[in-house]
Amino acid sequence: MSRYGTIKRVIVGQPLESHLEGEQRLGKPTALAVFASDAISSTAYATEEILQVLVPLAAMAALDYLVPLSLVVVVLLVIVVTSYHQTIHAYPGGGGSYVVSRENLGVNSSLVAGASLLVDYTLTVAVSISAGVAAVTSAVPSLRGDEVLICSVIIVVLTLGNLRGVKESGRLFAFPTYGYIVTLSALIGYGLYRSYTGDLPPLPVDQAQLDHFTDNGALVSGVTLFALLRAFSSGAVALTGVEAISNGVSAFKAPESRNAGRTLTWMGLILGSAFLGISVLAHRLQPTLSEEQTVLSTLGRAVFGGNSFTYFALQTFTAAILILAANTAYADFPRLASLMAGDRFLPRQLANRGDRLVFSNGIIVLAGGALVLIIAFGGDTTALIPLYAVGVFTAFTLSQSGMVVHHWHLRDAGWKAGIAINGTGAVATFIVLLVVLISKFTIGAWIPAVVIPIIMVALKRVNRHYATVADALRCTPRWQPPERTHTAVVLVAGVHRGSLMAIDYARRLHPEHLLAVSVAPDEDAEASLREQWRQYGLTLPLEIIEAPYRDLVPPVMAFLDELDARNGEDHVTTIILPEFVVTHWWEQVFHNQNALALKAKLLFRPRTVVTSVPFHVGVDDIPEPSHKPPRAKAKADLDEADPTVDDALGAAAAEAVSAAERAALEQWGPRS
Repeated sequence: MSRYGTIKRVIVGQPLESHLEGEQRLGKPTALAVFASDAISSTAYATEEILQVLVPLAAMAALDYLVPLSLVVVVLLVIVVTSYHQTIHAYPGGGGSYVVSRENLGVNSSLVAGASLLVDYTLTVAVSISAGVAAVTSAVPSLRGDEVLICSVIIVVLTLGNLRGVKESGRLFAFPTYGYIVTLSALIGYGLYRSYTGDLPPLPVDQAQLDHFTDNGALVSGVTLFALLRAFSSGAVALTGVEAISNGVSAFKAPESRNAGRTLTWMGLILGSAFLGISVLAHRLQPTLSEEQTVLSTLGRAVFGGNSFTYFALQTFTAAILILAANTAYADFPRLASLMAGDRFLPRQLANRGDRLVFSNGIIVLAGGALVLIIAFGGDTTALIPLYAVGVFTAFTLSQSGMVVHHWHLRDAGWKAGIAINGTGAVATFIVLLVVLISKFTIGAWIPAVVIPIIMVALKRVNRHYATVADALRCTPRWQPPERTHTAVVLVAGVHRGSLMAIDYARRLHPEHLLAVSVAPDEDAEASLREQWRQYGLTLPLEIIEAPYRDLVPPVMAFLDELDARNGEDHVTTIILPEFVVTHWWEQVFHNQNALALKAKLLFRPRTVVTSVPFHVGVDDIPEPSHKPPRAKAKADLDEADPTVDDALGAAAAEAVSAAERAALEQWGPRS
């Protein structure tokens, strides 16, 4: 195994056979960690995002709006979860919004849904990791200022973990997910108990932090309906990730739909109760919004004590689940990309499974997109949030609308109830989408509103390319390739074993015309090559092209243009390139890559075939014989018997020159 192969096996693991794909499917406990970590982790920042909108307008009075807004979000969550139950059972193959839209609303709607989800999953990685790093820096202030670097390292680690396979990464990430659920439940339960029993009064106001958020204490305005809508749309990020299970139904163990539906129910219960519980606890304790630590960290310090083991456990699991919430996107983005690649809207490489039966190319593309976002926005969660909800609720709306059409056309048992459920979901999520676009358009929502249509155009261009290629390749059983004459051109830099092997290979192709071509920078190089040709007794016609600027590619291309002009369109030219392959990969740096550059250029020439004849150093360098071969010995014996044999053999050798070589010599002749 090569050194690269050894390193790959250590990082990724041993390759899995295709028939083991079923064994890589997930049970409900592991699936909850893989597909629900994004949604559950949003409880760590959704409440704070509501306060980020209202505190600058109403100071501490903003907390009075927290519970009512959270209740509205929970009602929306119930509607969406119920709607996606319908989707899971109607489309057990997975695909979520993209597949539902494709089957019921048409291609354009499916592309909107697909583009929205691709953007959403990329943002999921960026937002989750940046929020997780914020939790870390809240507990360890010395790390502040290095957020981008920490986020980037985490993305690399997550990417490597997911390249090892969905099942293996799910096992790795299950412990942090369940650890967060336990510690968060302890925070809410113990905190509310202490608050309602009078053991934990509201926290004192941090006036310095409050002044920072309220423009030094001068309130700009009161809370308007527009502000409430904007705050609601910020809190609605708690719903991000709800669609993940419907997209990944095929990853569950059989029966897929039932297991996925139950996992979705548990996710909804955990998410709704935790989000509402944190909002109620925050309303009771009145934490001051701070730039130095998250609201969840403030609540944890108040309930458990800042130096307690439980507080550090809460922060540790919070950071872990926020970081690992990105794993939901790592599970769903590659699956969605593979579906779209199968429909020829994305490069087909994204449809291929890697060594560990995961869509490795999709994982790498997702990681690259998330890194760009982290660097562009400085790892700031609040700056990324406005971009987040547009794609989510666009996909929600299209999925539920598609399900309404599905029920209407199918009209199976319970179709009227299905239309009512999905219709309500479509209307509710569309209203939220409008709220997000209107209330956050100027602070970042315009970016996905512009990017999603651009991605749609790109998807259509990819599809058009594949359609064009398919039309060009299509043929009937009676189609036959056109008959074309053949010229073989051997490119040589000198006479050595590699070039002689290439010439021998070219002769065995039996082309109508055969010649050698070399590029010489000056007259001395040309004379040297012709002398080598004479010394080795080569009868193959040799063309030497002048290259006064010492560049190989342009003179060769000009020569081939001239050759094509003479031969016409019913002709094909094979360019044969001698290449030597060194023993070690690092030895490549000692040699130029002229052949590689020329092959890249020749690839786009019509009616041109490029063939490399490799000479492997240390393998093909067979030593010359130390004794005369039988044919040479026979000739020597004949020479002793009859001196005239030399002349006879010379005449026979001249006659043995192939017709192809003589034809090429007659056509081209020596250049003056």
